[in-house]
Amino acid sequence: MLEAAAAARQKPHVTCWFAGLTTLDVIHRSTVRPGPNQKITAVRQDVSAGGPAANAAVTAATLGARALLISAMGSGPVGAAARGDLEHHGVEVHDTAEGREISLAVSAVMVDDETGDRSVVSPDATLAGGFDVTPDELDTLPRPDVVLLDGHHPDLARSVLAYARTLEPRPLVVLDAGRWRPVFADLLGAADVTARSADFHAPADVARSRASVATHGPAPVTWRDKDGRRGSTDVPVVDVRDTLGAGDAFHGALVVALARGAGLEEAVEEAVRVASVRVQHIGPRTWLESLRCG
Repeated sequence: MLEAAAAARQKPHVTCWFAGLTTLDVIHRSTVRPGPNQKITAVRQDVSAGGPAANAAVTAATLGARALLISAMGSGPVGAAARGDLEHHGVEVHDTAEGREISLAVSAVMVDDETGDRSVVSPDATLAGGFDVTPDELDTLPRPDVVLLDGHHPDLARSVLAYARTLEPRPLVVLDAGRWRPVFADLLGAADVTARSADFHAPADVARSRASVATHGPAPVTWRDKDGRRGSTDVPVVDVRDTLGAGDAFHGALVVALARGAGLEEAVEEAVRVASVRVQHIGPRTWLESLRCG
């Protein structure tokens, strides 16, 4: 693991783009789950920005990368709160809905105080409307070493992918594939790495990425690199306190490690290390200080 961390820091000054969803997460920690028509009292409350791309960007910024989030937030109070949290944690934001008030998703999250498991209810990007980004806009942004797409804003994902493929040198493209969405039919075949959950299942006729990583909760992470080499990386046994955003932390660390020149196996080891730090801390941002110290 120490060798992996060293390999992941070979190129310290890297720029990573994260294109996709931003939400505002309202998180309650509870000792019991509410039943029908029941109110319960939480033992803790947190409010922070959320969404796969946004959380991965926070992780990348904490690891010392230049993290640029390309997302739709808008000028309303919900978007302002999300943006404030992201910028406080070192993320640069390119808002494709700047100057407009949009229905940014507010995610209701409950974390089980005993197990650390989370439950999430969110409209994701479905209420915000469609958002795109032009090549001229992207030309104004710092050139990326790696681009992560989460697919939640389909037009945005397609536009960023098309732009990335015109750059020289071409940045690596990583897909965060948590749940199948139709846009992945356009993205998978063009991506360098797909980082998927065990619940992600693509149709048989969809092209695959050149390399892939699959997480399986506490079970080993499996991977296949661009040369067809396969392997698995063990997940350490730790005291799990909070699983919210653990996958996003994994993806943010994976992207930074790849941007710094690590091979896929080494990048997965670094991502496992970072996600393991995440789950040992209660709350969406308290763990970041431990990551900086590590």
